[in-house]
Amino acid sequence: MWRPTRPVVHWAVGVLVTALVLGLGVPQLYGWWQRREARCAEGVERRGPDEECVGAADGVTDPDFAFAGHLKDIQRKIGDENREVMEKEKNYVTIAYMTSLTVEKDDSNSRDAIRRQLQGAYLAQIRANRRDLSGSPKIRLLVANTGSGAEHWRYTVDRLIALSRAERREERVLAVTGLGPSTTENMEAMRRLSEEGIAMVASTMSATNLTDIAGLVRVAPTNRDEARAASAYLKKRGYEDAVIVEDEAKKNLYARTLAEEFRKVFPDKEHTLPEENAVYDASQPDSWEGELRWIVQNLCGEEPDVVYFAGRGKHLMSFINKLANRKCQQRDFTVMTGDDTTNLTTDQLREAAEKGVDVYYTGLAHPDMWEKDRTAVSRPSAAFFQEGGWMSKQFPGERRDDAQAMMAHDAVLTAITAVRMTSLDGSVLSGKAVARRFRQLRGRDQGVEGASGFLSFRNNGDPIDRAVPVLKLGPNGHFALDDVLRGDTR
Repeated sequence: MWRPTRPVVHWAVGVLVTALVLGLGVPQLYGWWQRREARCAEGVERRGPDEECVGAADGVTDPDFAFAGHLKDIQRKIGDENREVMEKEKNYVTIAYMTSLTVEKDDSNSRDAIRRQLQGAYLAQIRANRRDLSGSPKIRLLVANTGSGAEHWRYTVDRLIALSRAERREERVLAVTGLGPSTTENMEAMRRLSEEGIAMVASTMSATNLTDIAGLVRVAPTNRDEARAASAYLKKRGYEDAVIVEDEAKKNLYARTLAEEFRKVFPDKEHTLPEENAVYDASQPDSWEGELRWIVQNLCGEEPDVVYFAGRGKHLMSFINKLANRKCQQRDFTVMTGDDTTNLTTDQLREAAEKGVDVYYTGLAHPDMWEKDRTAVSRPSAAFFQEGGWMSKQFPGERRDDAQAMMAHDAVLTAITAVRMTSLDGSVLSGKAVARRFRQLRGRDQGVEGASGFLSFRNNGDPIDRAVPVLKLGPNGHFALDDVLRGDTR
């Protein structure tokens, strides 16, 4: 006859004792156990039909919790650092990194991209707490999830707002970094944070219509910067006739503004664009791929020198596949696109490289930018991301050329810099005070020495004279740095 093992007996006794202490009968005990199992972490709740864990966690109270399985290692590292700060330091502040951490097939960010963003945010925290940028106050870093497609941004933002009013100064959220891709949901989230006077630093947002939101700066080149850099690069290499392929989905601010900005700068006496863009609508799941197929058929007849693709990286893959199967195989095609290409996985890029289409894109950053333009990038910061650097040793096997970790690092580092400026001048530490310091980050000497560039900001929150890398897809599925241009290039 089966007899329960000692650990099982101990577990059962523990459950019964808990039930007695709580005064629970069997039905109540069952309900209590279900609620316990459904719990995510302190400050984090299950929301929506997919029961996503959304909210903000510091990794200290619940060290084994992660928003997704592939994030366990990096969230544990952040939690360990937070615990070290909270237990040993009297002077520390709280900053959050917020984005969609539970991504589904409709998200533009990939799982790999958001994991690397947290790795970059962690590096900024480590540098500020106990490496080359060690100083005071120390940094406690919250990890905040808005859910797939930022569907649950309201809950997460409300949670961060509540924490910004915490009784203990150390636990008040002074700044929110990251903020996700350029979508209407994330824009609404930023406006809500702005109303509460919380400082914000966007890591990868590039849409040009995300300006003049009080308290917001962004470290990524804007789509205006990217379009100017792309236009200058193409003209320098003799491309004369272009066609814009645009995703006209209403919520895709990135695609809309990328197309608008390229149309402003490319046409002149020697360079032409058709009067109207070739459009598809990625918000229509049953038809957008068919629309891309017809666009490719038309391109065979138009024979442009280059196609400027204003759409998300995952749609670019479909477009390249259709170009590879075009009827006009005798025609060569060159595609130039924007920074969302960084969200493609290594396997997807290898597949794209096999299609026989030349692909270029204007990126957010690249570890080798310093080699091309030593005035554009901080060498000490860039070194952390180069081959053999701290990041590749800490996270072996991760890509470093997609800029995701670099941009998250620079966003958190910008917030830390403004926090310490506020602390040094004796001002009361608040979100509004931190946001005001962003305006003092001007020029190379007063800017943030980021891995992606020397970062300074206009009053509207846009970066000034941002370095923009132009990259070319190679046969191995990796993008090689081809040139570095400035965002103010005409």
